[in-house]
Amino acid sequence: MPAIDTTLCPLCGQANACAMAAGLPAADCWCMAAPVSRAALARVPEPQRGKRCICPHCAREVPAAAADKIPPSSPPF
Repeated sequence: MPAIDTTLCPLCGQANACAMAAGLPAADCWCMAAPVSRAALARVPEPQRGKRCICPHCAREVPAAAADKIPPSSPPF
């Protein structure tokens, strides 16, 4: 099994800007100060959950199919 590159987003393949993957404290990561979409987290393939972080762009992205399932009175994040 090939090693997992923890610096890349499992959704888009771009750099995820994860502080922990860069060897920095978790408190320095962008995700500590930004909302992360539950729908985006749910799209991470099961084998990569807890091993690779998504990027800031994918964290805010709500796919159209998922957005259709979120009740209008509920926030998407």
